[in-house]
Amino acid sequence: MARRRIRPLALAAIAALAALAGCAHRGPLQIDTSLQAASQSSRVRYVVLHYTSTGRDRSLALLSRGTVSSHYLITDEPRVYRLVDETRSAWQAGDSQWYGHTWLNSSSIGVEIVNAGWSAAPDGTVSWQPYTEAQIQTLILLLRDIVRRHGIEPRNIVGHSDIAPGRKQDPGPLFPWKRLARAGLGRWYDEAAAAALRARFEAAGIPDAAWFQEALARAGYAVPRHGILDDPTRAALRAFQMHYRPARCDGLPDAETAAILQSLN
Repeated sequence: MARRRIRPLALAAIAALAALAGCAHRGPLQIDTSLQAASQSSRVRYVVLHYTSTGRDRSLALLSRGTVSSHYLITDEPRVYRLVDETRSAWQAGDSQWYGHTWLNSSSIGVEIVNAGWSAAPDGTVSWQPYTEAQIQTLILLLRDIVRRHGIEPRNIVGHSDIAPGRKQDPGPLFPWKRLARAGLGRWYDEAAAAALRARFEAAGIPDAAWFQEALARAGYAVPRHGILDDPTRAALRAFQMHYRPARCDGLPDAETAAILQSLN
């Protein structure tokens, strides 16, 4: 049988049709969003609270143009700046851990508050700058909105010192954690139970280092579990005390700290 020759013009037409067919799949991707899965939740699990250690202008410069950032900044006017969209990670938690979850940048919202933190007098006495009433009222409004939208548990509203003990100490011992907890924003302990437990510990003796390590771990803190009162254990104790017993946060085990830990857990 004789072969039929395909003319050059026919070949060109076939090639053009093939090219058009290929282009049909290169248009904008169409995604149907008319259905939403029932089984889903927010990626955000934590709120981390900080002080800036400096004033308003320096805080804005560092958090907007530096190598650290936060989702929100509350200034001393007060005014609230959103510096990072909540769908993105802010570089604010760093090397951190809470209930075994590490590097919390991707799962937390960071809130910085303009506050100088601490200063030392010539005699070595340390003083802390208090937060203003307006700052705390603004923070409560902001936290209520964040918690509502993301379904964040009270125990997961934490300070930088809670998730990085020994490395960070903000928001410091003057931060009003009890007030926030009374507003439904955070965790607090049963004060009546703690008073009774303190008397028992004072009569029976303070628990050993292993007991404190287990109790701190149950409360969320990163702490060794070897039964030795070493520097990391004291750092975790100090962070816990700053949050729940700020009148004395020396990092040493005592009956009151044991009572608070047990009434919290």
